[in-house]
Amino acid sequence: MYIFIAGKQKLLEKLLGSFCAVSPVRGMDEPLHYRHKVHQVLTRDPQGRILGGYYAAGSHRVVTVPSCRLDDEECQAVIRTVCRLAKDFGLPVYNEIRKTGLLRHVMVRKSHATGEMMVILVAAAPELHGKAKLVQQLTAAHPKVTSVILNVNGRRTSMILGEKNITLFGPGYLTDTLCGLSFKLSPASFFQDNPVMTEPLYETAAGFAELSGTETVIDAYCGTGTIGLIAAPRAGQVIGAELSADAVRDARENARANRIKNARFVRADAGRFMAEFAARGEHADVVFTDPPRSGCTPAFINALLALSPDRIVYVSCGPESLARDLGLLTKGGYAVKAIQPFELFPFTEHIESVCALSREKRP
Repeated sequence: MYIFIAGKQKLLEKLLGSFCAVSPVRGMDEPLHYRHKVHQVLTRDPQGRILGGYYAAGSHRVVTVPSCRLDDEECQAVIRTVCRLAKDFGLPVYNEIRKTGLLRHVMVRKSHATGEMMVILVAAAPELHGKAKLVQQLTAAHPKVTSVILNVNGRRTSMILGEKNITLFGPGYLTDTLCGLSFKLSPASFFQDNPVMTEPLYETAAGFAELSGTETVIDAYCGTGTIGLIAAPRAGQVIGAELSADAVRDARENARANRIKNARFVRADAGRFMAEFAARGEHADVVFTDPPRSGCTPAFINALLALSPDRIVYVSCGPESLARDLGLLTKGGYAVKAIQPFELFPFTEHIESVCALSREKRP
């Protein structure tokens, strides 16, 4: 389903206009091939060729296309080479119905700063026949590929990546830059897929926090620490909370790499962490929250209201869940001061928004 900027603006105004005026959507000058993380499902056609494709909406039926105008072109070329090599090396494609075969998915991540690429081969088992020659031929065909990882996912699941990564080539991670900072990206690290629009998005989020250099900031759902580390030079201290152990490890490494000493990251459920923080009588001036599309859980909202920070900066990729959560937060004593949407996902139904809230009175 494609919705253009005008339609997204109208949707946001309908859902969020009662809270605050919605600023015009900030769009891209060149909205094609913007996705720097490209994932394709592997399948075989009737002629026996191995092809990459995408799941049809609401199903696991694989649709193959010659090229996608949203995905980075170099990443797509790498996947085509992987498909050719998989056939040459006789690697069987995984069959979801029979639960047989080996190769399930290919994911390619590209650094916007350097152009380097990381290839993740998702397989149902850790044995990959001819892996050394496959890597040699892949990197010869695409010299910008600096890491190749075998990700093992033998579970009967709709999740793309498994928990085990085996580095076949290179350091096993990428480095990208954002707002002047360097970030390490592991295979499962969360990083916005549209690097061109991510920088103004995060700069806006940091600006909405109205930091003066003394504040205590909590970065909830912090992932690899992007928003918190960007805000850290303007704050007194930043505390990031994240449930993923890999993400917390990357966030700590990112803080060290950027010589940021006033940020620390803990592995914890963000809502539980805030509830315990409030129970100890500690105060946060600002909370950043960037939840999944489903929005904040009721437990998280309750913890946020119990903590009662002066300001909340809510980054959302789901307008409906955002409207629901803003309703709960305004009932809890907050006022929405600004809503700035960003076109991170051109030619899709998705839209990203940054909201600034301030506490009007204690609930």
